[in-house]
Amino acid sequence: MIKEKCVFLDRDGVLNEEIGRHIMHVDEFVIPADVPDGLKRLKAAGYRLVVVTNQSGIARGYYDEQVVVDCHEILQKACDNSLDHLYYAPLVDHISKSLMRKPDSLMLEKGMARFNVDPAQSWMIGDKERDLVPAKKLGVKAMQIMALVPETELADVRVHSFAEAVEVILSEQ
Repeated sequence: MIKEKCVFLDRDGVLNEEIGRHIMHVDEFVIPADVPDGLKRLKAAGYRLVVVTNQSGIARGYYDEQVVVDCHEILQKACDNSLDHLYYAPLVDHISKSLMRKPDSLMLEKGMARFNVDPAQSWMIGDKERDLVPAKKLGVKAMQIMALVPETELADVRVHSFAEAVEVILSEQ
């Protein structure tokens, strides 16, 4: 069976604008202009696209799971359904905190198993260090989008926009 290449994507600060707090309503979910085209270009180049996002605001009662689903649907519509799957970790005080939530790697591991992913051909794009920890653990290349967060030494590559991230990935083919 042929191994697939994948781009794992954090959501907040990567696929939508970082607002400095939880997105509690879909009207706060703003997709940067370069994201839909970038996702379509990655998909056309043969990458699986898997969103891996911590969503502790669900367990904290800030919003419900439907907000996460609705934001994902908005993103899917904007990128012509290019995303292959969405994993999110809503619990904070449960065993899943140590298994599903980044910086642990279970969301990436599930995506790798589901799509038979070759880590050596794959990327994780995140803005925070905790997004890149699972990538390093699993042998996936780590890319940091520099925005409102400190630089992390875990990043193999640092970029300033999603469009730049896409260019880096596509230039390696």
